[in-house]
Amino acid sequence: MDAKIKTQSLNLFYGDFHALGDITFDIPAHAITAIIGPSGCGKSTLLRVFNRMNDLIPICRVEGEVFLNGEPVNRADTDVVALRQKVGMVFQKPNVFPMSIYDNIVMGPRHQGVKNKGKLMEIVERSLRQVAMWDEVKDMLKKPGQSIATGQQQRLCIARALAVEPEVLLMDESCSALDPESTMKIEELMVELAQKHTIITVTHNMEQAARVSDMSAFMMIDEHHVGRLHEYSKTDEMFLNPRDKLTEDYITGRFG
Repeated sequence: MDAKIKTQSLNLFYGDFHALGDITFDIPAHAITAIIGPSGCGKSTLLRVFNRMNDLIPICRVEGEVFLNGEPVNRADTDVVALRQKVGMVFQKPNVFPMSIYDNIVMGPRHQGVKNKGKLMEIVERSLRQVAMWDEVKDMLKKPGQSIATGQQQRLCIARALAVEPEVLLMDESCSALDPESTMKIEELMVELAQKHTIITVTHNMEQAARVSDMSAFMMIDEHHVGRLHEYSKTDEMFLNPRDKLTEDYITGRFG
């Protein structure tokens, strides 16, 4: 599969603390890649490298290269706003804005310059249909986004990210706060979206990684407390025949 994102000798520091060490791998397009590993190994930090969310932390420094479609993304002249439109993010807890369902979704397109009400309504309907919410909320678009159920709020956040038509969707433990039914809906949605988008998800749920992902990246902390990529392969290969005993122990729940 063609690589959507590539990293080469990626290192990340918080001041003097070395958080990520020498990470090199290719993330395929139109697939779901799961980043797994014990708490504190740098999974979410790695995820945030891909759309430069770590830039918001003053003491953070990145060395090495990250490429999106073959173009470097961590250079000083990178248009970070444009990058985040291409690489959207959904967080662990739904971060619905304190405004209506409609306004949550059109915020991004309006920022891009879309003003026509008919066009905005088309974007709202398309985005909500993508997350299987249109029939649920089409008659209550002016209702506050924070007033709907938690599972719906998370799907609304995904719809909001999809409204600007990103190429990549980052999902940071996006099901951890949801009930089983809502989790199933998000997983089904991820599989559907991967037909047109590249999905990268951080999860502690091994069953979920096995169910939905095409590729799995297993991260660990070394003896110096640096987060490193320990094993990376197709999910079926990793879960059925891991190359390393440590990977097998983590996947089978012996530690972590």
